[in-house]
Amino acid sequence: MTTFATILAGLQRADPGRPLVTFYDHASGERTELSVTTYANWVAKTASLLAEEHDLERGQSLRLDLPCHWLGPVFLGAAWTVGLTVVWDEAADAFVCGPGGVDRWAPYADDAVVLASALHPLGRPFDAPLPAGVHDVGATVWSQPDAFAPLDPPGPDDAAVGTETHAAVWEAAAAGSLLADGGRLYSEANPASPSGLSSFTEPLVRGGSVVLVAHPDPDRVGATYASERATSRA
Repeated sequence: MTTFATILAGLQRADPGRPLVTFYDHASGERTELSVTTYANWVAKTASLLAEEHDLERGQSLRLDLPCHWLGPVFLGAAWTVGLTVVWDEAADAFVCGPGGVDRWAPYADDAVVLASALHPLGRPFDAPLPAGVHDVGATVWSQPDAFAPLDPPGPDDAAVGTETHAAVWEAAAAGSLLADGGRLYSEANPASPSGLSSFTEPLVRGGSVVLVAHPDPDRVGATYASERATSRA
């Protein structure tokens, strides 16, 4: 239980068809659900995008600037599969953003990899061209293979988030208190952020699942919690 790859492989062996990440956007009406298998497929494609398409490798860093969205857990998993360290400041080898971050990160494209997602349902590309040097995730991720095996996989002592190692991240998640083993966590936190990271890592390491809700509507929260059979709330 000391690297992301080990944990995900265990989930795939145990129950690959069960829901792992369920995403709601109450403002747009979107509902996207990723089973363990579908999530692993997205991670493989995205890891290939990072490593094969953009030559990122173990020991480099990835800055995530994504809102609460199902792609947050995907890019976290892809980074950890390749061996990239997820960071929260502007010193990074690569940047991933949503539509709201394009103007901020486009100037970095001369010296770093800059990826942007339109955050459309099912990962569709942007409807309009992006600035020079900014790569559209939706335009390239679909052509990536469904399986990915890193040539130089990270180990337990590699940095996973900032200075925290893979071992430390998963030990902390296993000791967390957001949900019981096998539980289903309702969360309005952004997993691709320092304060919301545990909303994804704890369900993952505890054999559970997460229901992520963006732009929560107070009149719909209770119904969403009940319909998704959540067992606890972040």
